[in-house]
Amino acid sequence: MTQENQPSHANVPPHVAMLEMISGFWISRAIYIAAKLGIADHLHDQPKSAEELAAVTGVHAPSLYCVLRALASVGVFAQDNDNRFRLTPLSETLRTDVRGSLRAFAIVELGEEHYPAWGELLHSVKTGGVAFDHVFGVPIWEYFARHPENAKTFDDAMTEMTLAVNNAVLSSYDFSSIVKIVDVGGGHGSLTAAILKSNPGMKGVLFDLPPVIEGARARIEAEGIADRCELVGGDFFESVPRGGDAYILKWIIHDWDDERAVAILRNCHRAMIENGKLLLVEAVVPPGSEPHLSKFMDLNMLVMTGGRERTEEEYRLLLKAAGFRLTKIIPTGSPMSVIEGERERG
Repeated sequence: MTQENQPSHANVPPHVAMLEMISGFWISRAIYIAAKLGIADHLHDQPKSAEELAAVTGVHAPSLYCVLRALASVGVFAQDNDNRFRLTPLSETLRTDVRGSLRAFAIVELGEEHYPAWGELLHSVKTGGVAFDHVFGVPIWEYFARHPENAKTFDDAMTEMTLAVNNAVLSSYDFSSIVKIVDVGGGHGSLTAAILKSNPGMKGVLFDLPPVIEGARARIEAEGIADRCELVGGDFFESVPRGGDAYILKWIIHDWDDERAVAILRNCHRAMIENGKLLLVEAVVPPGSEPHLSKFMDLNMLVMTGGRERTEEEYRLLLKAAGFRLTKIIPTGSPMSVIEGERERG
């Protein structure tokens, strides 16, 4: 392991490092409170005291002060000598109105769904079962179908996260040879829009569950690509739109175990033209103990969906089982890579 990719606690005494790790969720939960209350939005124009912020958010001022003081101590906010708080580069990411905002992601990851499920990680470790299902009694996708407001926050979070990696994907992979791209499970279409706007001669299909597609219509129209982007609702376990020469799936395959992942990929294989390409935007788990976000994302999949992050060899075998040959993996300068596969004949 080289010095630059050593864990951040490498030069800290072990007891101190472990205490920081154990208490790490304290910071996370405090960030959740700031995100849920929209504190960064209320600070966008000028610094404010905890009392002022409590008045506009309807909470207990002394308790809010404790949260903000703690977050200021780790750089999320800044605190002046008059105990007023202002934004920092970190808290700017929690503003609702900034491109690539992480506010919805913070609420989703640290709030009503992920946080309780992570509390039952031991259930998954003991049984191999999905902790979310154990806590809520239904799989996460059924839960979202029953709770549309939570589903909307989740969709917003995924859109924001997509915006954060779109530029990395577009600058790393050459889409120019693609005539028609099908975005399978594409959510509100931010990746589809980015690809089509960068490739004016390309046509696209945005495919997701019908309620998600309805929520995507306004965005596709606002992006000015409605004349080149067909919106199709459906279930990718049953079929996907036919006729694309490239099928892209971003953060889809990692949600599922191998059997169901192969089922999705086989539907893509059946639907695409003879020489079609498969593009997966996923994290690829590096070997050994090398630090990488994918290794904790893998735990998140275990807890939330029963899915998994995979190594290069595991993706190779997965694609082969679905009728594809893995041709290359292109790093993007983000934790995500573009995994390219070609449709095998026969």
